[in-house]
Amino acid sequence: MRKSNSLIGVINFLTFLLSIPILGGGIWLSTRANNTDCMKFLQWPLIIIGVAIMVVSLAGFAGACYRNSSLLWFYLFSMFFVIAALIGFIVFAYVVTDKGAGRRMMNRAYLDYYLPDYSGWLEERVSEGGNWYKIASCIRDSRVCGKMGRTYGGVPESADMFYSRRLSPIESGCCKPPTECGYLYINETLWNVGGGVGGTSLDCSIWNNDQAQLCYMCGSCKAGVLASLRKSWRKVSVINIVALIILVIVYVIGCAAFRNNRRYDNDEGYGEARMTKAQPSRLHF
Repeated sequence: MRKSNSLIGVINFLTFLLSIPILGGGIWLSTRANNTDCMKFLQWPLIIIGVAIMVVSLAGFAGACYRNSSLLWFYLFSMFFVIAALIGFIVFAYVVTDKGAGRRMMNRAYLDYYLPDYSGWLEERVSEGGNWYKIASCIRDSRVCGKMGRTYGGVPESADMFYSRRLSPIESGCCKPPTECGYLYINETLWNVGGGVGGTSLDCSIWNNDQAQLCYMCGSCKAGVLASLRKSWRKVSVINIVALIILVIVYVIGCAAFRNNRRYDNDEGYGEARMTKAQPSRLHF
């Protein structure tokens, strides 16, 4: 009995530890939302799941320590739905970030991003007018474009040096015009519009050298946000999948340990016949 309770206690302690990287992933997404991605609602499901695992595992740990069957039942019952919710979140994250990737440009180390390359629920959420104004305002306030400037010996970097940089999706999509527009480089966020050869993209006419406007209303900026979200979600999903596999294994072991616990409570031994006859039958065949 003591060994069984000890095993359940250890298992619940492990699930408590597993809640930390899941909760940490949600907090990391929240940090990204505040500083870079600016999508401030996507991290909450993961944070809620991480907190739920933490609370449920503590309840199971207390139930094992104090031999409280009610708490152990609560742990097993609740953890099943928490695991199901985590599976649902992982599947949802992969589905909504399935499409989209940056395009390679000739003589450029960075990628360009185009909104038609993305589709689905996440693209609709980002492109929706009310949501996008908030996202664009968040990107502007984060000053991500203003932080792009580099100088070497007091001299701004040249065009060739800028073209060899690996820009983030938001830096590429929101802070400069699309490469196809053909604008001439002056600095990271200032381009000679008159020198451009023009392009078919609507973003070519939306771009503005006003530092408060730049390409914040461009489709390329929306695509850059989607690319940044996709990259962030994929990183977190890898951690979640590993945690999920371990969590399922631990949960199965916990169910077996609890079942053994119940056998001890009911005075059932291993290999014992659960039904005996009061008197042997007189008829033998």
